Amino acid sequence: MSSRALRRLKGKRRGQEALDCGDLTLGDSPEEEEQAAAEEEQLDTANVSPQTTGKGSGRKAKKNKAQKNFSNIYELICDADNDAPDEEAEKPDENKTSGVEKTDNRDKEKSDQKQEEASKKSLSGGDRVKKKKKKKKSKATSEDGQEALPDDNIDLLLENLKQSNGLSLQNEDCGGSDRRAVLHVEHRNLNPETELKRYFGARAVQGDQRPRQRNRHFHRSTWMTSPKDSWPRFSRPGISMTLLQSKDGIQFFTFEHNRDYQQVQFKFLDAVESMDPNNIVALLQLNPYHIDSLLQLSDVCRIQEDQEMARDLIERALYSFECAFHPLFSLTSGTCRLDYLRPENRAFYLALYKHMMFLEKRGCPRTALEYCKLILSLDPDSDPLCMLLLIDLLMLRSREYQSLLQLYQDWEEHRNLSQLPNFAFSTALCHFHLSQQEDLHPEDTDKQRRKADQMLQDALIMFPGVLMPLLDLCTVQPDATVTSHAFFGPKSQIGHPPALAELTALYVGRTCNLWRETAVMLWLEESVKEVLRRVDAEDPFVEDCQNKRKQRYQSAPRNIHRHVLLSEIKEAVASLPLDVTSQPMMGFDPLPPLDSVMSYTRPERQHVGATNESTLSLFFRSLLPDFNLQGELRQEDDMEVARAGQELNQEVNRLMVAMRDMLANIRFQEPPRDDNPYRDEEEWD
Repeated sequence: MSSRALRRLKGKRRGQEALDCGDLTLGDSPEEEEQAAAEEEQLDTANVSPQTTGKGSGRKAKKNKAQKNFSNIYELICDADNDAPDEEAEKPDENKTSGVEKTDNRDKEKSDQKQEEASKKSLSGGDRVKKKKKKKKSKATSEDGQEALPDDNIDLLLENLKQSNGLSLQNEDCGGSDRRAVLHVEHRNLNPETELKRYFGARAVQGDQRPRQRNRHFHRSTWMTSPKDSWPRFSRPGISMTLLQSKDGIQFFTFEHNRDYQQVQFKFLDAVESMDPNNIVALLQLNPYHIDSLLQLSDVCRIQEDQEMARDLIERALYSFECAFHPLFSLTSGTCRLDYLRPENRAFYLALYKHMMFLEKRGCPRTALEYCKLILSLDPDSDPLCMLLLIDLLMLRSREYQSLLQLYQDWEEHRNLSQLPNFAFSTALCHFHLSQQEDLHPEDTDKQRRKADQMLQDALIMFPGVLMPLLDLCTVQPDATVTSHAFFGPKSQIGHPPALAELTALYVGRTCNLWRETAVMLWLEESVKEVLRRVDAEDPFVEDCQNKRKQRYQSAPRNIHRHVLLSEIKEAVASLPLDVTSQPMMGFDPLPPLDSVMSYTRPERQHVGATNESTLSLFFRSLLPDFNLQGELRQEDDMEVARAGQELNQEVNRLMVAMRDMLANIRFQEPPRDDNPYRDEEEWD
């Protein structure tokens, strides 16, 4: 027997046995090599011949499985799936074989048997591996050739399921896949702590947070806000979300109010009409998660410069909304829609917008950008809050230059973004910042710079009224050649259409800080000189832009007016038309749509006539709006009460007339004046 077969029999690896000088040989002897070759030939013939069925073969197979555990330990790797049941079933056989070995002759015979069976097993294991590889290859070829059964192709099943349920991301409007890429929202970017940790580190952000206490309320995990221990205990206020329809891969949802919430909403409207914030506070004490009350009181706190409380109220409103989400409503898919025409949905838009502005002022432009994309994805066609006037600023502040250029390229064809002053200047500024990056190739740097120069010159020719207010807010004194030129002078701003003046004031008041950098200002100066040269050379593009300004921008849509009101930029608000500023502006619903879809209406308040109401009841009603003295009286006493009220009114009127005459006839007697200024004060009369 060869030494290699003995090592396999003993279950030892090479190098694990004790070193002995007799074992150190250069190779097996020729006799041993011939014996091993003969054994391999016998095994090949045994594998080729068909297996015989019978009791003897079954017993040998069981015995071979029993001896497998200690004949070749490397077979455990190949046949791991088939070894576990065999080991448990053949444990008695192992005990029998181990107990029979007594004499040396039997040991030799069994060792020969074990060697043969071990070699058989190893060869059969190799055949199994080859069969498995062949099966895998056949499956791969069947999938490539589309010959497999439909049940085996999981991707095909999922795709069919999405199409049947209307969950595909295609849109009939222009470019559904491109739109999804632009409006894609990530959950981790909705948390401002993610951005703050990137700026200051996790230890600086979480250093002042207290450890969790044992007796703590268990809140639902949410993405937009995290509940605080200082908040009132949450109970569903009566808001729910329903799925209206699913069409072309777009799902349309809406919020709904139950009857209890509707009654609270009516009380809130009464509190707003009273013009007293204390009434809203009292309503919130009874209903701590009423949405409109939280939004209105947040504006009051912000006016009183209590920013922390105002932000906390908005976060509480968002938490109440998120707890009412439909199971199919997703913040990140970009395919969920909410109709702004429904008053129940407007509060969600406004809560997201106010939360976004708080994040932007807090120094988290990347998180604010994520909420801006979320608002835009809820209704990208109508854009009720006109987020396209703000998204470019947030992308520039968060240095998402490629995202801004992608949005401009994807939406320019169907939304004409180049006709908005903010996109005309922001895309040029984006190319300039890309040209300033150090990791770019010199050729790419020159290409970006030439693109930035061309776009900025076109923007200045199309919107010349932006330059002088921008330099004024940047505290930069322009050159005399610029101020004296007719193209950028004061006369150019007088003839601007009202809508263009509104957009210009909005952009200048919002983005003046982006132009105060020294490199940006020098680049702007060079572009202004080039624009003046083109104007003096009578470039046909200048006249073309002038004709476009006269034809367009005559009246701005209602969503732009709403955006200007929410921005609270003084220059932009001052440019609003009179029909907008004359309307009462409510913080919980600024400038509502004219074609609103009302699911329920507010009941009219019952006003009692003057003939049936006494002066005393009017006095109590001025103190208590819900006071009604005659509400519980019987019908037969109405005439007597009315007659008594008239007599009391007459007496009160007589008393008021008498008091008015008395006050009118009162004359104060002036003290006597002394005409002699030289009179001696000590002199007696």
